[in-house]
Amino acid sequence: MYVCLCVGATAQTVTDAVAAGASNSKEVAAMCGAGSDCGRCRCTVRSIIASASDAFGEVICPPDARLLQVV
Repeated sequence: MYVCLCVGATAQTVTDAVAAGASNSKEVAAMCGAGSDCGRCRCTVRSIIASASDAFGEVICPPDARLLQVV
């Protein structure tokens, strides 16, 4: 399935970028181009990152984790 029509990136392309170490949409864009042009696919890219991270067993921090304080 195509995720980013601007660069022709598929869901597998994004998943491969995540497997190679991309952990956010900017890193995915740098690796494969998905999300680097018009930005309409960024939500889908983020969903793929989250799904892939879950599958790899990694901990995913909420977007506003920087607001949390360790006590």
